Amino acid sequence: MVDVFAAGAATLAEASMEMPSIEDFLPPEILFEGTPFAINRIIFVRILATIIMLLVLGITAARAKLIPGRWQSAVEWVIDFVKNDIVYQVMGEVRGKRYVPMITTVFLTLLVFNLCGEIPGMNIAASATITLPLVFAMWCFVQYWIAGIREKGLGHFLRDELFPKGVPWPIYILLSPIQLLELLVIRPFSLTIRLFANMVSGHLILALCLSATQYFLIDVVNKAMMPFGVVTFAAGLFMYLFEVLVSCLQAYIFAILTTAYINMSYPEID
Repeated sequence: MVDVFAAGAATLAEASMEMPSIEDFLPPEILFEGTPFAINRIIFVRILATIIMLLVLGITAARAKLIPGRWQSAVEWVIDFVKNDIVYQVMGEVRGKRYVPMITTVFLTLLVFNLCGEIPGMNIAASATITLPLVFAMWCFVQYWIAGIREKGLGHFLRDELFPKGVPWPIYILLSPIQLLELLVIRPFSLTIRLFANMVSGHLILALCLSATQYFLIDVVNKAMMPFGVVTFAAGLFMYLFEVLVSCLQAYIFAILTTAYINMSYPEID
């Protein structure tokens, strides 16, 4: 057994097994290279996923019936889930009506984009670069500021954010800069990094498992190492299913945090 592991280690050292890296998430441009409209594989996946999503929703809406079929019921269930279990649950119906279209767009877009990483042929999450999570996070906090200024006025909004009630005034010297940093940087940054890191890390682990499976079952010289391919394949299958769960969960987390942050900008109800 020791000889088998020693031989396997030597084989791994000599072989040229390609390990997935972060560069896999920055593929080369495939269209309009060298222009401001250059498109790489991730952007192409985003465009394709958006077109498919709009077609599905558009056709479903155009063929909607009073007594829905299975497909229409499934689509309506997703929309009702966002409306009732995310928006109304956090904000209430009166406040939430204004934000149902926004939160539904956030949830559905991120759900479809995240799941692209598990669809054969696409093989990469459309949210696996930091720009897209950042855009959605900035959209969230633009709405946060708009809601706060509309409901309280700019002066009262900044006062409530920078000078929380019930704090001794000398503490404000330290607290107010931290509050400003949280308002402008920490909250948008946390939303962005949470989504981006989960999509990248999970996909890298999945790619690693599948690369190892190909190596052990096909490319390995020492056939005694082939049983390890079964183990890495099982790990890859588990990670695939786990990534499907994470993709759905991250869309839900982003949507509910967006709703919660916007709701925080409203005056408290006594």
